[in-house]
Amino acid sequence: MTIVLNEFLLDVPRATAIWSVLLVLALTVLTVLVARPEREQPTDDPPAPPVEDLADLRRYADEVAVAAAGAAQTARRRREAWLAVQEEVDRAWTAYDEAETAARRFVGTGALPSPRTPRTPAEYATRERWLHQTAMAAHWRGDLSARQLSDVFGHRHGWNPRRHPVEQEVVLARAVRDGKLAAYRAAAGREQAAWRDAEVAAEAARTLAAEAYAAAARLRPGRVPAAREVAPAPRPVAAARWRPARVG
Repeated sequence: MTIVLNEFLLDVPRATAIWSVLLVLALTVLTVLVARPEREQPTDDPPAPPVEDLADLRRYADEVAVAAAGAAQTARRRREAWLAVQEEVDRAWTAYDEAETAARRFVGTGALPSPRTPRTPAEYATRERWLHQTAMAAHWRGDLSARQLSDVFGHRHGWNPRRHPVEQEVVLARAVRDGKLAAYRAAAGREQAAWRDAEVAAEAARTLAAEAYAAAARLRPGRVPAAREVAPAPRPVAAARWRPARVG
């Protein structure tokens, strides 16, 4: 009994020491775990880019934003230019329509005989003077171009000063109509070219606006939505045009 008691008394301090060591180790581990920061939980936001990449992204976003602003201004200028040419086409058509109406009054007059007048040098001089004065007046009104006026004085392209003024009036009305028709067609061609330029500029503005927004989204991934519907720049719409009723 004494032996058993002695062994028990010897084992108790040994066990106490072992439990004390284990307790110290447990407390140490617990302290380390509490002091360690928790592992970051995964989030839906993408990780922030490195500082170097962020600077490049910011520089690119600024450049694209400047380009988009410039493209928008160019698109507005091209649209304004197209609208101005469109008004020019409207005026050219109105002028042609009036000239066509005036020339139509002489339809059928070719079958009528010319008035009888004495065919003397004085009469021919009077006819030539009348033609030149009438052509000059038409030129100052804007009805005859400088080239057409040159043809009148050079007696070219059907301009014959020996004709009666009635015949000359018919020739003059048709020449004015043909000149207005040529001006209308030239204006219509300029309008088509201006419309194409405005369309290209509007498409470029829309593309750069979308790219500028995408660059901003890459620069601020957690604050800017991944996609956005960019309002398109106004597209020029070609206006329907009348066609000349008569060309001959």
